Amino acid sequence: MKKIARDKWKHFYVGIPLGALLFWLSILIWPSQQWLALAVASAILIAICYGFEVFSKVTGFGHYEVADAVAGIIGGAIGIGFIFFIY
Repeated sequence: MKKIARDKWKHFYVGIPLGALLFWLSILIWPSQQWLALAVASAILIAICYGFEVFSKVTGFGHYEVADAVAGIIGGAIGIGFIFFIY
């Protein structure tokens, strides 16, 4: 089994509060439509995580690696799930 690289864990841990914050803000905007808030927060989370990777590829700053975006999205899903079950 392959060991997960250290920078992937950073993206994962940053994704948790990012997902929680996005979902919490979405709930504040659409308080009676929790599923809409979930969809919007998830879409924004994916756009942010993958957007940073595309930015790295286009500008040459950093390194482009889709696994970083996937790690951030998985962490964000955990953050969204945490707020989802609290709310």
